[in-house]
Amino acid sequence: MEGTLALLIPIMALAIPFFAMWTKHRKEMLKMQFEATADSTAERAAQYASRVAELEDRVRVLERIVTDGGYDVATQIEALRDQRRVEELLEDRARPVS
Repeated sequence: MEGTLALLIPIMALAIPFFAMWTKHRKEMLKMQFEATADSTAERAAQYASRVAELEDRVRVLERIVTDGGYDVATQIEALRDQRRVEELLEDRARPVS
């Protein structure tokens, strides 16, 4: 029993510093991993904010187009084109087949 105890004391004396180094290393690795995740999250948030700003600008342009009087003119032009197509179809049907 005394021989075993005499053997365990030096082993424990050597194991404690290794355990302390391993614990410190593990702590640093987790810290680095957390920082990388935080940086990635911040980067994604910045990308989302940029995309939202782009979409808001596009919506403003669309609102300006719709509320502008020119939109009514464009709608009327399209309606006239559609009406002309309908009239051409009716004329084609009214022509006698030779």
